[in-house]
Amino acid sequence: MRILYDSSVYIGALRGDPQARLLLERWQRKAPLWVSAVVLEELYAGADRAAAKLIDKLVADFERAGRVVTPTLSDWTETGQILERIGSKYGFESKGLARLTNDTLIATSARRQGITVLTANARDFARIAEFCSVTWRGE
Repeated sequence: MRILYDSSVYIGALRGDPQARLLLERWQRKAPLWVSAVVLEELYAGADRAAAKLIDKLVADFERAGRVVTPTLSDWTETGQILERIGSKYGFESKGLARLTNDTLIATSARRQGITVLTANARDFARIAEFCSVTWRGE
């Protein structure tokens, strides 16, 4: 199994959440770890200068290992289709769907490469998984 952490796990660990740190430590020893370009964008968007330096190192390490997952055109178009189906079923407005865009991109691109997503955001990934056969775990 190959794994990819959703940004919710990294953010929790950076904020000192013991469960997120435990999740990072437990799974990184069990399976090859990948990172999503979408997760990196989310991490940078919320980072101060000190955190951005840590993220720079994270990017360099994953690039060197060749383990960065980047959404393709088909991931983007499938994401739009999935969001339309979620909106139709749950009646979300565009604001609600926009909030799911990044997680859906993470799901479609991870699925394409056979990577399991580990997340602290189980509710959103459960909804996405109704319309996308992504392998994920909420811890």
